[in-house]
Amino acid sequence: MKKLLLVTLATIALGATALVSFAQDELPFQNEIEARQSFMHILRFNLGILGAMAKGEAPYDAAQASAAANNLLAASKMSNSAMWPAGSDMSAEGLEGATAAKPDIWASMPSFGEKGHALTEALEGMAAAAGDGLGALRSNMGAVGDGCKGCHESFRAPED
Repeated sequence: MKKLLLVTLATIALGATALVSFAQDELPFQNEIEARQSFMHILRFNLGILGAMAKGEAPYDAAQASAAANNLLAASKMSNSAMWPAGSDMSAEGLEGATAAKPDIWASMPSFGEKGHALTEALEGMAAAAGDGLGALRSNMGAVGDGCKGCHESFRAPED
């Protein structure tokens, strides 16, 4: 009786796992969209640290500012083209509401790449200066913000 119960529970668990796995794979490009959204969360988290210091909402900490800036720079240099397959935008069937990526990304790939490069350049400046005092941190925030904005304004739908 115990064996039968264990076999039944194991079968139910495996079936539920397969069902969840099947449900997760129903959305086209789900892994890619989740990866790039996670990537953006990492950027947002580290930018939040720097932004809070720059605004005076958190005390300036040179080590923490340097770490956040270096995290941002490392992320910007990560090869993430696999996260951006053609057709994984908000206009694709089944992706409405799942992503804010505009189809313009793939129609303007050189511009998309240039904007990413501009952000990396701004982050290089931030990484070099973030640990050198609050003034140095603040003086680099505008360029980093412009780097983010350049891509978001062109290639990301506005948030509701």
